[in-house]
Amino acid sequence: MNINNSDELIHELSGLCGILPEYWDIFGKKHVTQIKTMKAVLRAMKLRIDSNDDILGEIAAKKSQPWKNIVEPVHVLSVGVQPVSVPLFIPLGEGAEAELVVSWTLANEKGEETGGRISGDALNILEQRRIDGLRYISAGLNFRHSGIGYYLLKVDCIHRESIFPGGCKRLNKISKIIVTPDSCYVPPELENRRAWGVSINLYSVRSARNCGSGDFTDLGKIVKWVSDLKGSFVGINPLHSIPNTKPFGVSPYAPISRLYRNFIYIDIEKIPEVAESGELRKIISSGRYKKQAEALRKQNFIDYEKVALLKEKILRKAFEIFRQIHYETNTVRGREFRKFVSAEAGALENFSLFMALRDYMKKKKLFAWQEWPEEYHDICGQAVEKFRKKHASEILFHQYVQWLLNVRLQEIADDVKKFGMGIGLYNDLAVGSVGGGSDVWSYQEVFSCGSDVGAPPDDFSPYGQQWGFPPAIPEKLRESGYELFIQTIRKNMKHAGAIRIDHALGLFRLFWIPNGMRPKEGAYISYPSEDLLRIIALESVRNRTLVIAEDLGTIGENVREALGRFGMFSYRLFYFERNYPDPSFLSPEKYPEMALCAVTTHDLPTLSGYWTGRDIEVRRETGKYPDNEQWLQLTRVRERDKSLILAALKSEGVLPDEYPSDTAMASEMTPELCAAIYKYLARTPCRLMLVSLDDIIGSLNQQNLPGTIDSHPNWIQKTTLTLEDILEDNRFRELSRMLSREGYFR
Repeated sequence: MNINNSDELIHELSGLCGILPEYWDIFGKKHVTQIKTMKAVLRAMKLRIDSNDDILGEIAAKKSQPWKNIVEPVHVLSVGVQPVSVPLFIPLGEGAEAELVVSWTLANEKGEETGGRISGDALNILEQRRIDGLRYISAGLNFRHSGIGYYLLKVDCIHRESIFPGGCKRLNKISKIIVTPDSCYVPPELENRRAWGVSINLYSVRSARNCGSGDFTDLGKIVKWVSDLKGSFVGINPLHSIPNTKPFGVSPYAPISRLYRNFIYIDIEKIPEVAESGELRKIISSGRYKKQAEALRKQNFIDYEKVALLKEKILRKAFEIFRQIHYETNTVRGREFRKFVSAEAGALENFSLFMALRDYMKKKKLFAWQEWPEEYHDICGQAVEKFRKKHASEILFHQYVQWLLNVRLQEIADDVKKFGMGIGLYNDLAVGSVGGGSDVWSYQEVFSCGSDVGAPPDDFSPYGQQWGFPPAIPEKLRESGYELFIQTIRKNMKHAGAIRIDHALGLFRLFWIPNGMRPKEGAYISYPSEDLLRIIALESVRNRTLVIAEDLGTIGENVREALGRFGMFSYRLFYFERNYPDPSFLSPEKYPEMALCAVTTHDLPTLSGYWTGRDIEVRRETGKYPDNEQWLQLTRVRERDKSLILAALKSEGVLPDEYPSDTAMASEMTPELCAAIYKYLARTPCRLMLVSLDDIIGSLNQQNLPGTIDSHPNWIQKTTLTLEDILEDNRFRELSRMLSREGYFR
């Protein structure tokens, strides 16, 4: 084998598969993608590259693929394009057009159809090509749509002679047509005013009545409280379903599924079946139950496993009551549940089937589905179907749990409207799901199971990051009609007035780290961003959900331009808004208008933690720096940045001149300094501002320290104050008054 020729072929195939040949890191250093990385990524994409012949075969298949499909699996189009023209690819001998008839139907979501027939000699041939000795033609199929939405296009090609490959007289294919608006939904209220809200980590809320972690009753109280403060929204962590096991199964950003939610947020006492059952009321009022709940409330950290176990026991008893009283007798409540299950269709069925299988396999100490016996890997296989039938009641239980979550969120969304908040719940969408979870098991053909998504090294993660979930293969995503992506966006917009898309760069490119390699050896792979952005816009308009794209990190202006073109709000953090390459902080008027501004996120230090250098010290304690010099350098940079913050605040007049400028004297994050920073952000033209609850109450530790697992209490920290104390905390009322003076209205 000629090694050089092989490398050239790998480069060509990599280009066809969207593997970027190079990238620039946050330090301004150029990284060239190595051949070994390209090969590992190609294998992770399920391609054969063991020989030059294999590589040539894959290259030929990529180049000819559209021509052998008749019509591509999906077309994503602007609503402004009318009529639509979709290319057809038909294998046809010379002069055979006269005997060809192409018929088509276009069905909308209601099942209403339009259609037509075209004779072959009337086709508008755009291009011809010979592939494997056959002549193929490309012709445009023109039709009109009835507005935004999802359509199914069925194409039928019939020829009197058996001229098609394999001696067929007939070829047919179905394509999904997605017609989208050109911009996301923006609430009319934001056209002439600005809005603010409070961000909380719901699981972390410490209250006098919950079972050791925050729940939807706590959330309902917070929504009412923020509304009374004249806030327009409440930002919450992802509510995705997670294992609820430590140390790897507690991150809301590493879910089993992004389609469904974590039952830990259910307030057991609010379940109607509990209210209906004397037995269940007796259990939750018993000394034993109260003692368990009280012990979980008093713990300094959240014990997800014990909280989940306590709630699951009651949920299972409640389900049995529901099944007997409502489901089997088809009461009004039973019919509401059936309606929910029917509307969710296969997605909920597959998730609930996975959860039932997972519970069954856990008893055998088998957790990720890759550890299960092989016959259970195939969702359509006989073993899985047999399990489905045998464990129908268990599957129904998991559907019931998701219904309870859905109903409670709908009630909170209804309260939002009643309170006149304008936006309401601001959901957070994690960037992916774990490889051993439901989403990947249900859509195995879409995912690469030979690599992880992550990030190259940066200031906050010197060794880079591996996020522990597999990326979707761009080509497979398109071949599936973007079905999983559509469902993910749609289900996370439900009940939400706004959604934050974590790591929005992933809509354009994702950093793949092949198994066995370090983050610095990874590569970026490009994604069909125009299609993905259009789908988000469609679901945004349909759900009336504002979109905030988390556009942090090494993100090019072309990416921000594209996000802005689709009406997605930029995500601007005070820590990072500088006059680069000068480290001084950007003055308020230089912030963009179509943006949400905030100080920090769950992955970054709180204001108190930043000011005391807590994050730097924790990284030192956990061995995240290669030497003391790097630690000292970062400490010096932090002191410099604190001085720059004080200077910026004073120049804007939000901090009195007499406030110490020496960081040694201003060594603590005081309420006055915290308020000044938020007042500084309030001077920006940003339409949205997000206030971190942890900043206002003075929390020291951030919720997650990237690059650590159990060496830092990630995702298990409770609020330093109880919810009851927070609701009475005068600092929030003062914040509300300040924001009103600065021009924030509701």
